[in-house]
Amino acid sequence: MNAQGNSPPAGATGPSIFTRIIRGEIPGRFVWRDDLVVAILTIAPIRPGHTMVVPIEEVDHWLDVPATTWARVGEVSQAIGSAQMEAFKPARIGSMILGMEVPHCHVHLVPIDNERDLSFANADATVSDEAQDASAEAIRAALRAAGHTACVPDSNGEGPTGRAS
Repeated sequence: MNAQGNSPPAGATGPSIFTRIIRGEIPGRFVWRDDLVVAILTIAPIRPGHTMVVPIEEVDHWLDVPATTWARVGEVSQAIGSAQMEAFKPARIGSMILGMEVPHCHVHLVPIDNERDLSFANADATVSDEAQDASAEAIRAALRAAGHTACVPDSNGEGPTGRAS
């Protein structure tokens, strides 16, 4: 049971899909990796560049994430959001914490031009690998240009891992 008195989701056993991606057991398009947090593109983006910021520590509910880690999630979310603004030129970056499908806290960051853009009804499960790769590289390039090179992995999710200043 967590701090809110909630039990883990029914049927939740073993590591989450995000933990498996972080460990390299399942492929993922990483745009950020440091000692506390990763950022990966979702496999069914609402809009191009839709990214999830995920604490490495597997915690189901965001209210249970340790304060230091949650602060880092916020810092990284701002860095990713700024990179998305640069790469995709949207009106805003929409942000959501839902946690209904995966029992591992994560923040969705979505480049949007209006409120209707921030709907999972718009999710594209058939997006091409080429489009996803281009979105990931655009975010990585913007992060590097903003001075976050120490936390920007290569296209395989490997390479520099550290804490950006």
